[in-house]
Amino acid sequence: MSEISKIEQNLTIKKIDNQTVNISINNNEMLMAIVGQFDQNLKHLSTLTDTNVYFRGNSITCKGEKENLSIFCEGIKFLINKYFLTKIIEKEDIISSVKKNFEIEESNVKSFKQLIKTPKKSVIARSKKQSEYIKALKENDIIMSLGPAGTGKSFLAVSVAVTLLMEKKIDRVILSRPAVEAGEKLGFLPGDMKEKVDPYLRPLYDALYELFGADKIDKKIQTGEIEIAPLAFMRGRTLKNCFAILDEAQNATETQIKMFLTRIGENSKLVVNGDPSQVDLINKKHSGLVKSRDILKSLEEIKVIEFDHNDVVRHPLVSKIIKAYQNKSIDDKI
Repeated sequence: MSEISKIEQNLTIKKIDNQTVNISINNNEMLMAIVGQFDQNLKHLSTLTDTNVYFRGNSITCKGEKENLSIFCEGIKFLINKYFLTKIIEKEDIISSVKKNFEIEESNVKSFKQLIKTPKKSVIARSKKQSEYIKALKENDIIMSLGPAGTGKSFLAVSVAVTLLMEKKIDRVILSRPAVEAGEKLGFLPGDMKEKVDPYLRPLYDALYELFGADKIDKKIQTGEIEIAPLAFMRGRTLKNCFAILDEAQNATETQIKMFLTRIGENSKLVVNGDPSQVDLINKKHSGLVKSRDILKSLEEIKVIEFDHNDVVRHPLVSKIIKAYQNKSIDDKI
């Protein structure tokens, strides 16, 4: 049975007038998950779509402008499909449900096919670009992703990497990034190598703990199955049977990125993630991320994914902030 058929079986939408629709959901458990505790999900969806919503029994009545009603109904369809896949509705799903690139059409439902199952939660693609990215992470050996914060670059890479590790398809996951933000050289920072690098990899740790649990991840780090390594320490190595992620690559030079990519060995995947708008190098022209993309994008074996503000899955205001700054940069160049 297709995703569209599943939705149609569990959902009835009846137009009352030009500004009112009535929505009935036949599955009570699904209905409760979509509505949320104290109707929080429904209220959030109502706010995002600028509609007024009334919930009673298994019926949701929605009032608003015609276009907003359509967005609300598409959001409900998205959430039903998400529930079928993961049996849970999260706050981020409400935000994703109203994005234009999530309208539930047969051609777009493929986004749901890119499902990553982890011990603590199931992760789905929340935009078409995320769907492409997950597919690339599974199928390609080298992947570059560029885009603003909040688009899931690091989170999804970590999800796929550790899932492959848990399935014993690889022996090791390596997390690396340039440590330049504080303007400090690692040798002058206190602690062993892990303690020196940990503060710079906190976003990756957050993703690991959220998906797999702190105890399980800490054990993998102790056994060396998950390795924390500064980018400078990758030189001279050949990476076999592993999944290596270079995060915050906008702070790496072209030479460093080339060095990282040429470490690839048998049965390995390398991922380079970065946001060209957040370069922390003193001389921003030394950033090699965009240069490397331009050099490598013509190679069929290397998949390049470029995200934009439409793919941000944090608070809706984040997308607007990113877009405003992008427009400012364009104006400055004119």
